[in-house]
Amino acid sequence: MEDIEAITLLQDPVRRRLYDYVAAQDHEVSRNEAAESAGIQRTLAAFHLDKLVDAGLLETDSRRLSGRTGPGAGRPAKLYRRSGAERQFSVPPRDYRTPADLLAEVAETARLDTELQAAARREGRAARASAPAPVDGLDAAKALLAARGYEPRLDEDQNALRLANCPFHALSERHPVLVCGMNLALLEGLLEDAVSLQARMDPRPGMCCVVVELSKNNAS
Repeated sequence: MEDIEAITLLQDPVRRRLYDYVAAQDHEVSRNEAAESAGIQRTLAAFHLDKLVDAGLLETDSRRLSGRTGPGAGRPAKLYRRSGAERQFSVPPRDYRTPADLLAEVAETARLDTELQAAARREGRAARASAPAPVDGLDAAKALLAARGYEPRLDEDQNALRLANCPFHALSERHPVLVCGMNLALLEGLLEDAVSLQARMDPRPGMCCVVVELSKNNAS
């Protein structure tokens, strides 16, 4: 019921805009920034943001944005970021995580990494074949990956896509080697025809374990 109630909050269009904005940023968001993004007053933004925090959809931190300390430095600002907690529900109730954990455990014990990666690569190729347009460059790859829930973001150098969300996050935390290898193979299959791109392992805190970047021949 808590998951249902939390997701129901997003039916409010203002809360949905605020949540989507905060979730899309690579930094913590202040109330002023959130209010400006939604085109509403700061007090109203604060009300809705705190509702999202109470529901576990956002998390908060407090710090002085000026970077100063001591008397005269001002009050700490309340900052928001997307919560790492997962929310999901099904009617009637279904439990797919337990069998996924069990299958992953068996695959690890039987050392089926190679077979799993081959299956993932085939799945990526099949998904690529059904895509509406060819993948040619980072913009096309970004659209394709966004549709699959990876939340791709261009890095500072504009030559790679960092994936802000791992669709297999819960499973990868318990079986990182197995699941990250599967994820890389899936993306390799998905981008197989994109000669200008390559997927490689590059785990970073808070990000997916794989990065998609311009191949060395195209990076320049």
